[in-house]
Amino acid sequence: MTKKNINFMNMYKIDDYKFSGKKAIIRVDFNVPLHKETLEVTDDTRIKGALPTINKIIKDGGSVILMSHLGRPKEGPEEKYSLKHVIPTLKKLLGKDVKFADDCIGASAVKLSKELKKGEILLLENLRFYKEETKGDEAFAKKLASYADVYVNDAFGTAHRAHASTTIIAQFYDKKDIMFGYLIEKELEAMDKILNSTEKPVTAIMGGAKVSDKIEIIEHLLPNINNLIIGGGMTYTFIKANGGKIGNSVCEDDKLKLAKKLLKKAKELNVNVFIPVDAVNADSFDANAKTNYSKTDETPDGWMGLDIGETTLKVFTSIIEYSKIILWNGPMGVFEFEKFAHGTSEIAKSLAKATKNGAYTLVGGGDSVAAINKNKLADKVSYVSTGGGAMLEYLEGKELPGIKIIRGSK
Repeated sequence: MTKKNINFMNMYKIDDYKFSGKKAIIRVDFNVPLHKETLEVTDDTRIKGALPTINKIIKDGGSVILMSHLGRPKEGPEEKYSLKHVIPTLKKLLGKDVKFADDCIGASAVKLSKELKKGEILLLENLRFYKEETKGDEAFAKKLASYADVYVNDAFGTAHRAHASTTIIAQFYDKKDIMFGYLIEKELEAMDKILNSTEKPVTAIMGGAKVSDKIEIIEHLLPNINNLIIGGGMTYTFIKANGGKIGNSVCEDDKLKLAKKLLKKAKELNVNVFIPVDAVNADSFDANAKTNYSKTDETPDGWMGLDIGETTLKVFTSIIEYSKIILWNGPMGVFEFEKFAHGTSEIAKSLAKATKNGAYTLVGGGDSVAAINKNKLADKVSYVSTGGGAMLEYLEGKELPGIKIIRGSK
């Protein structure tokens, strides 16, 4: 297999491809949590996300080779990071047997991939047992590419990395034989709906501790949105920038000018910015801390804001419920402490209500997704992103190597 110079703009879609008699190597995201002692899968969400793509290829009469990473092994193979631990869950969900190659570029992978028959599934051992994976090594990618006729990328969570299996491998296929799986197609469709929506109003809900973590995404979204809701710890950088009293609340003092600049830019673009006006305060950063209530710009000395208050919640939910397109990334408070999880949970419920009333809702980011799942609302919002860092970078306007190589430059 030789390296090809290809114009990737005319990409092929998985629905249009005939996999009969073809071997397809799929980059999936099986980086799933395992039980510390039994090493059993404790959350199969990502495995379930790969099933439509796998089943499509098998139904068409093709065979499937799955490749993924798991965890962050430092020096070669580690038992706790072996992908063999996902096989029982994968077999149960697929209702089919799964072959396993105990070395992703070893003799077993070569033999099993060569002998793979129509309808069969092969899982390769953890790609990151080789440093060549994260280094984007061409020889490593070429070896992986040699196993199959078709390359399918369905691992959106790693699409922002120029790794061998997510980006470099595509160079060894003809353009008609590389494509996204259903999961990535859904992720891109969801985010493009936020970025290119003609429906109004569009509302972005940004939470979390630091303005610095969200500055690029906020700046990129401002021209496309009507409302910006701010929550979480970064509230207090904005409050202090406006001259408010914040007590011991978290604040990025070196970002005060930046906060003012953002507010000014929003005003110039006619974007309504909603910042919490009241909060639940704590006397320490502790799950069992004493609490009181105050306006966010009148936080008592020695106290810190850890959740939004009821007045703020009423304002936020009213904005959410009349919006047509909604993006939510980041918690409203210290969601991991039950005492300060109320605001985040109520925002999750508000999104579900808005969705029921016809809004399009995209949820992404660890705590936001956790809040949706905790309240059993995953099927009550339009889309829950699996992307994490990849989602943020895409919404920041950055080109993701794993997307660009297949779709081409935006």
